[in-house]
Amino acid sequence: MGALRHLCAFDAVLERLLTARDAAEFEEIWDVGELSQTGWEALALARRANTEPLEPALAQVDRRLLAVLERCRAILNLHLVTFRVPELERWQHAAAAALVGARWGVAGLRTVIADTRAPLARRYFAFLALAERHPEGAWPLFEKYLVTPGAHHAFVAAAVEAVRFYPGHAATLIDLFERIRGDQLLRRFLAPKILESLYVLGDPRTLPLFEELLVTGHTDPDLDRCEVTRALVAVRKLTGRVAPSSKYPDPDEPAVRRILDDAERRFEAERDRLVPVTVI
Repeated sequence: MGALRHLCAFDAVLERLLTARDAAEFEEIWDVGELSQTGWEALALARRANTEPLEPALAQVDRRLLAVLERCRAILNLHLVTFRVPELERWQHAAAAALVGARWGVAGLRTVIADTRAPLARRYFAFLALAERHPEGAWPLFEKYLVTPGAHHAFVAAAVEAVRFYPGHAATLIDLFERIRGDQLLRRFLAPKILESLYVLGDPRTLPLFEELLVTGHTDPDLDRCEVTRALVAVRKLTGRVAPSSKYPDPDEPAVRRILDDAERRFEAERDRLVPVTVI
């Protein structure tokens, strides 16, 4: 099982960190083990449905993370306290939430989410795991965060990504986009996720918004953050035509079609990928 191999590889590097004599050795083990990538990849796989067989490995990783946190704090190094401790804490909350999912499934995740006394990061990772599983009965919970102004940004982001698994609710995302489009910070954070979910849904009701964004959308070198590129691919998918846009005024240019083909392949490859955000 790929998820189990990833968890075991993560655990092996964590075990080595416990033997670090000082901050320099701790950093060397972290870098050589590519821990930042290894950790998030392992925990992303562990969040998904049907992870019951992963329970022993997740329990081991959870215990190991607690031990590494204690060791890291004991070294008393400013760099470790500033950069490594927060990431280890996020991993521990993510591992604990994944462990709940493996042991008690959707019901356990919903219990953690509802527990306002639980650490915010743990509740968030349980919410993200619920979005990964997207059970039919969870839609009202996701909708609550989408329609409530001022809801915590991390939960809103996870709910936005979850909508792609609930056909028929594109209007809720369109309303959210209209509500936040004038707030540049929120728009930069949420708009890529909103437009990605709308693209995945492929609802004809999204066409007017995507056609508007061909001219008014933000551009960015990063395809995932470029509203105009997302709109171009979405409009072509919905109508079969390449429309003129503020980024590419001449839609008949051969280079434009190649760019959109590449972008569409990337968007299709990422349609089921949910990306966690940093919760402090």
